[in-house]
Amino acid sequence: MTLSTMIYAMLAAAGDNIGMLALAAAVAVFTGIGAGIGMGIATAKAVDAISRQPEASGKIRAVLLLGLAFAETTAIYGLFVAILIVINIL
Repeated sequence: MTLSTMIYAMLAAAGDNIGMLALAAAVAVFTGIGAGIGMGIATAKAVDAISRQPEASGKIRAVLLLGLAFAETTAIYGLFVAILIVINIL
């Protein structure tokens, strides 16, 4: 079950229950944790690869930046969903 379907299920079951909406917002914010861990691992692997093959540093850096952009997009989507849920609470 993906995070978005879990949040949708929580919102559908919540009705007027503010606690469930707050829980759904908290789950949406946790996407930032996964993105942070993924970006840390990717950066560590890129540094390791550059230290082993310095002549390929340009290509490694380009692929790293593209991957970090995709991971950061996931975190921004999670933040956006959490903000939308919190606005719905108010």
